[in-house]
Amino acid sequence: MKRLTLLVLLVCAAEPTLAQGMFHADLAHSGVFPAPGPKKFGGVEWAFATGGPVVASPVVADGVVYIASLSGYLYAIDQQSGKERWKFKSSRPIASTPAVANGTLYFVSSAGALAALDLATGQPKWVTAVEYEKRFEAHSLHGYAPAGQTIPDAWDIYTSSPAVDHGKVYFGSGDGNVYAVDANTGVLQWKFPTRDVVHASPAVANNAVFIGSWDGSFYAIDADSGLQRWVFKAGDDPATHNQVGFQSSAAVVDGTVYVGCRDAHVYALDAATGRKKWDFPTSKSWVNGTPAVRDGVVYVGTSDSARFLALDARSGRLRFSADAKAYVFSSAALAGELAYFGTHNGRLYAIDAKSGRPVWEFQTDASKADPLKILRPDGALNPEAFAPVFRDFEDMYLDLYRFISVGAIVSSPVVDRGVVYVGSTDGNLYALH
Repeated sequence: MKRLTLLVLLVCAAEPTLAQGMFHADLAHSGVFPAPGPKKFGGVEWAFATGGPVVASPVVADGVVYIASLSGYLYAIDQQSGKERWKFKSSRPIASTPAVANGTLYFVSSAGALAALDLATGQPKWVTAVEYEKRFEAHSLHGYAPAGQTIPDAWDIYTSSPAVDHGKVYFGSGDGNVYAVDANTGVLQWKFPTRDVVHASPAVANNAVFIGSWDGSFYAIDADSGLQRWVFKAGDDPATHNQVGFQSSAAVVDGTVYVGCRDAHVYALDAATGRKKWDFPTSKSWVNGTPAVRDGVVYVGTSDSARFLALDARSGRLRFSADAKAYVFSSAALAGELAYFGTHNGRLYAIDAKSGRPVWEFQTDASKADPLKILRPDGALNPEAFAPVFRDFEDMYLDLYRFISVGAIVSSPVVDRGVVYVGSTDGNLYALH
């Protein structure tokens, strides 16, 4: 019996540990990475051209960096050399951060499906179709004309990034549902309906799935049954639909759900009951990034007010407010003493996580060139460059193009082995050391 036990132990020890990685560091989306990143900027270790703007975030697992691009390609890139290992071509642009678990990579397709790829080869394993995929849209969106036309929101730039836990894959969809499917087969386990597009990424903790919808509600769903545990209703904006909806994904830390909302608040909710613990108003600025939480502090950026905030996790009181110069959709990565985040001006900032003091920054070549002259020398936005041209909803899409022209960083950085990995709308995945 002793020999048999020893043999079993040896066999188990010999089995390789399968690589894992998900959006914003972990299942709870804490944004915390175990090893420090660069304390000063030493340069670009490598840059990988994806062939199209990158809005999704990289995932690093077992020496490989995985990144999706609006070119429609999803790449596996050698972490050390920056060389391509394999690529997969989707029929549509990919705006979903992949999840890696159990030898499989999962991503949400803009064509309306969850795809599973073999991690070693990039070959498809299975595809699970949803009802449809679409952007958030509304009449008189952001006050744009024409009032009689339903307008797709140009700022709804991400699709949901899947989470994998206990044999299930959880994700949201533009058809308004949250899905759970079998991780091995793609067979539907349950479907939970909301009242609008779901492009936030699910966080999983204590056998519950936490996710918000563009309907302005945030949901806790039982991970086994798909039944609602509780719902929290945020602000509404029936006139212009500007100050409504959860584009932010949640971080679930120490029994509290931290999430931003386009109603210009950061919320802290009790994870068990949905009761609001506190909310922090952001002066009508959207909070689209996912909060990062560590050591009793919540870190998150804002849009129009261009701030990067540190809030007390218990009370919601402001610890510091740093000038980010431009909109912040990127979710911060916390590693060592620093917080790393990107902005719409084509810069990645590294700041001291205790004081908010700037430590170093990286600027894309497109931002340095600034072909449309949308930036001031310090990286702040030039209001004159955003003057209306069409005087209808097309100006919103023109603004998005302006930010793409400077390599806006809406991707959320990942820190691994002392290197920061982040995507840019200039089409590159950067490894910064």
